[in-house]
Amino acid sequence: MTPAIVARDLGRAFKDKVALEGLNLEIPRGEVYGLLGPNGAGKSTTVRILCTLLMPTSGSARVAGYDVATDPTNVRLRIGAALQATAIDGLQTGREMLALQAKLYNVRPAVAKKRIAELESLIDLGSDFDKRVSTYSGGMKRRLDIATAMLHRPPVLFLDEPTTGLDPRSRQQMWDEVRRLNQELGVTILLTTQYLEEADALAHRLGIINEGRLVAEGTPHELKRTVRDDIVVANIKGDARRAEAALAAIPGVKSVTALAERIEARASDGAQTIGPVAMAIQKAELELTDITLRTPTLDDVFMELTGGHITEGENESIR
Repeated sequence: MTPAIVARDLGRAFKDKVALEGLNLEIPRGEVYGLLGPNGAGKSTTVRILCTLLMPTSGSARVAGYDVATDPTNVRLRIGAALQATAIDGLQTGREMLALQAKLYNVRPAVAKKRIAELESLIDLGSDFDKRVSTYSGGMKRRLDIATAMLHRPPVLFLDEPTTGLDPRSRQQMWDEVRRLNQELGVTILLTTQYLEEADALAHRLGIINEGRLVAEGTPHELKRTVRDDIVVANIKGDARRAEAALAAIPGVKSVTALAERIEARASDGAQTIGPVAMAIQKAELELTDITLRTPTLDDVFMELTGGHITEGENESIR
């Protein structure tokens, strides 16, 4: 069976800056694939190329069996896309926006009516659904934009940071709809996200991109297993950096991250290390409020591969 998305040595340069270099992807039909990376890593550039909004400067890509460079019309007929910049008309109502999308994709009126009713419940706009989009908040516009991308039930759906700016309830509803589209209708979904919980919950496989290159790929479980160390997490009162050097000197400790009143120490044997870590903190005359041992997370994988933690805007929800 032909993969839903194939990229071979895909590259994109902007004058003197290389945004994407030698990217290789193969995403089977019916898979949810998550693309993770720091800001500026090349995630959105990848999505824009695959959506035919940006031409590659090297390599090739095919979506739903069609080349993005030589046959963009056939690609566009078979995809839905909700990108970071919403593509909605402020003069129309939410209902009118979805009705227009149905007409553009030749969705039969009876089918369109049913799908609009389903999406009306999903995006939860209430009476605002029949008001002009120009009156919507940022979060409301985001939900409508995603609904518009889903309405014609494309075989391939691109979601570029789909839940950024959504409140927790709306985010959970969106997760449920993504799962339904994938599991019940077989839609292939490529999503980029900065929410590691979202990637872990939705994606069958993940790709981590850094500086325009794919640096790791696998299931969430497989990626977590690449970090074979334990993580000792200590919460303290005081400046954690005062204990950083002492913890780094403990045998078996491979790295130490000190952030405000929290310390994380990676160790080959966390059970043997947790005691010395507690003692080192006390010797630094810092008050230890609690100390725990945990297994690696996707953030630890991300840190190891890119040198930094992924930025998560958990407190930036808007209605």
